[in-house]
Amino acid sequence: MSGAVFVGSGLANDLTVSCDVCIIGSGAGGSVLAAGLAERGLDVVVLEEGGYHTRAEFTLQERDAFPMLYQDRGTRGTADLAITILQGRSVGGGTTINWTTCFRTPDRILHHWRDVHGLDHLTRAALDPHFEAVEQRLGIAEWPANNANNSKLEEGCAALGWEHSQLRRNVRGCANSGYCGVGCPVDGKQAMHLTYLPDALDAGARLFADTRVDRLEVAGGRVVAVHASVLDRASGRPSGVAVTVRPKVTVSSAGAINGPALLLRSGLDDGLVGRRTFLHPVVGVGGRYAEPVHPYYGAPQSVGSHHFIDRGDKMGFFLECPPLQPMLASTVFNGFGLEHQEFMADLPHLGAIIALQVDGLLAGDEGGTVSLRRDGRIRVDYPVEPALVEAMRASTVAMARIVLAAGAEEVASMHVEPVRLRDAAGLARLEAAPYGALEHAIFSAHQMGGCMMGNDPAASVVGPDFQHHRVAGLYVVDGSVLPTALGVNPSQTIYGLAHFACDEVAGAV
Repeated sequence: MSGAVFVGSGLANDLTVSCDVCIIGSGAGGSVLAAGLAERGLDVVVLEEGGYHTRAEFTLQERDAFPMLYQDRGTRGTADLAITILQGRSVGGGTTINWTTCFRTPDRILHHWRDVHGLDHLTRAALDPHFEAVEQRLGIAEWPANNANNSKLEEGCAALGWEHSQLRRNVRGCANSGYCGVGCPVDGKQAMHLTYLPDALDAGARLFADTRVDRLEVAGGRVVAVHASVLDRASGRPSGVAVTVRPKVTVSSAGAINGPALLLRSGLDDGLVGRRTFLHPVVGVGGRYAEPVHPYYGAPQSVGSHHFIDRGDKMGFFLECPPLQPMLASTVFNGFGLEHQEFMADLPHLGAIIALQVDGLLAGDEGGTVSLRRDGRIRVDYPVEPALVEAMRASTVAMARIVLAAGAEEVASMHVEPVRLRDAAGLARLEAAPYGALEHAIFSAHQMGGCMMGNDPAASVVGPDFQHHRVAGLYVVDGSVLPTALGVNPSQTIYGLAHFACDEVAGAV
């Protein structure tokens, strides 16, 4: 690599650097953009608050991976503790720990953005060349091999006559280990730290890891400096060393929670930053089968169902499978004492399905909010409104039907007091159970919105060109610009949008 990588332990003195473009964040948006700009001959600096980690450090132990690779050591959540938010924090961002599932942005979403939000430039014809480019670079293709857990989803949907299909993954030389969420041990997952970020470094970009951006300094309607603190990796606290970047153009690619928080810390609060934050709120059910399922091995997601994606005036949802490594399984399924011990002892025979609710498409659904607490820490609020409650109930019952149709001996919900059933007669109890905040586990692995794109500066944060409406030369290129949730895993949408945005950002230098 002809570029340079700086890590926190190697930065002993304050540093000021100048560049053409400073990109904050090295995930799906930041790395694709960094490669595109550096390959155009621009001087690019990438700042990443997480550490730079490689497969030599991916021990496949959850106790190592969550503190090393996840925001807040895997404990990030909404202010009321109702929704756990799993979000990446390392070089490569969420791409280092996601489950590799890739979709192009669905037509129905592009049409909604055009008709409701006026984004008529994000058409299929405009985006497909960019999707094709990232598919080629990242090896995105349909995955043919199902583990037993995904086969149960396929079998249950087939028995019920419900739509299901094979999914596409960004992998090359995948060993089918199933440990995508704790860092790929064989570099099969084509995450950003293996693909677009090395491309950027080969073209001369500079990467600063363990470097958290504290604020943007704005003067004369432009960002004149990016102020960052070097972090001590062991403690996660500032080491006392400062990095200051003076760019011609600045890009926030810090994600749908940290990105809005950065703008707020920088005084760029116009009442819109942090609004319309979407989480694809997730609920799930588990099934115990007579035969071994080994849900911790094999590609986590190779089958999905969009049978319930369009429910008219009700919130839609889509179905996929999660991996069930021991720590993750023990936290998503509630229980106590002997009951929980017996549940975990059955882990080799357990399978699970998750339902991701598609927020932000119904009239009046504003999602959640990112804000700052008095001490400057990030706060995420997400009200669990009646439409979401209805969708979580409907999706939980649908998942239970699939698991039963696939031959499970017992189905268990993720309620505080799990609802257990052995046949269809128990579905009425499951439907009658309480749903909502703190009634059962709710998760998010997909964070979107918070810096919405739109034509109207009074109703959006950035314009169709990804540039901030009020600060010239400040761009936002990541999942935070999405006006709604997607109804599919968002990584490829973000890859494609970042590839699309390269010309816009390059033209501003």
